[in-house]
Amino acid sequence: MTISSKKRLAQDYFEKHLTRFIAWRHDLHAHPETAFEEYRTAAFVAAQLKSFGLEVTEGLAKTGVVAVLRASQEAHKRIGLRADLDALPMTEEATDRPHCSTHDGKMHACGHDGHTIMLLAAAEYLSFNPLAHTEVVFIFQPAEENVAGGKVMVEEGLFERFPVDQVFGLHNLPNLPFGHIAARVGPQMASADMFSIRLSGQGGHAAWPQHCDDVILLGSHLVTQAQALVSRMTDPLQAAVLSVTQFHSGESDNVLPSTVTVRGTVRALDEQVRAKIETQLEALAHALAQVHGVELEWQYERRYTATVNEAQATTYAMDCATELWGASSVDRQPEPLMGAEDFGWMLRAKAGCYALLGAGSSPMLHHPHYDFNDALIPLGASYWVKLAQGLSKGLSEKSE
Repeated sequence: MTISSKKRLAQDYFEKHLTRFIAWRHDLHAHPETAFEEYRTAAFVAAQLKSFGLEVTEGLAKTGVVAVLRASQEAHKRIGLRADLDALPMTEEATDRPHCSTHDGKMHACGHDGHTIMLLAAAEYLSFNPLAHTEVVFIFQPAEENVAGGKVMVEEGLFERFPVDQVFGLHNLPNLPFGHIAARVGPQMASADMFSIRLSGQGGHAAWPQHCDDVILLGSHLVTQAQALVSRMTDPLQAAVLSVTQFHSGESDNVLPSTVTVRGTVRALDEQVRAKIETQLEALAHALAQVHGVELEWQYERRYTATVNEAQATTYAMDCATELWGASSVDRQPEPLMGAEDFGWMLRAKAGCYALLGAGSSPMLHHPHYDFNDALIPLGASYWVKLAQGLSKGLSEKSE
């Protein structure tokens, strides 16, 4: 990366103070907290933001923290920058690290500890270098994993209480070359829906199946036939995934059980494809139940909407990254990912961009040996600062 001395001002600051920021990150990593239980993490974040002199609001979506940096003159633009706070309910296996998790069954295996520190570092720098015409809203969101805390923040009035014109998110990505950044216009990540299908009938002795409703057989038919909803009933040029992840039934070798529960997830990049698979899966479950005379309990939750980047905001964000690190480090047409991210709910409410920052060679996200690459802190923090300063610079030039 070649960066002019002027453009390096923020990054030089972050590199100068990197030891302190790493210590913050390691402390968060050692004390992971899962969805809506990030009390210690939120308290740390709020204390730092207050020490920067920012206006801080706590308790949005239970453990969320929002801070506002007012423009030094009249604000013509308001930008939202978001990081996630929570850890995963899993056990860290790399116990040789001095900062490994001290909470059994909880681990920062997705890098949210690093995301939090990158945004905190940017907030610190910008608080010392306020912008003339741009107000910055720093959003520290709880519960990204599994329960869509971003949706809760939006539903609780995040953008009514803290209006922004655009909102931006950033996530580290192992095995993307270090320091490279990627964002595409349109769907960046998929929607994520969860289903639970319970079939109930007459159980009995396994030696006399003619007197029973073999719900295990019906559940097996459901699993195999559901795959055709993607492989044979969805346009092959449209990305979709249907995965059965749980199959629960039976307790004894010689008993045909009375119930079977099939659970799983549906992913799609397009809303019409998403709706079609939901409708077809429900119809398939009802048809199996009706033909075989068993009862059906159907549950389907649209948990994560697709993360869809708006064109202008994405172009702006990648232009800023290009100014920082050069065009060779910026990918404007990455392949979309079928993983999900609840930042999509914020992008449904406001135009914006969700970008991926390359962490280099590393165990993948959600791996028990994963650890956030601390060398990303100056890069991510510089990106946040550039987004905010670029808006303010543009406004200042227009007013001259």
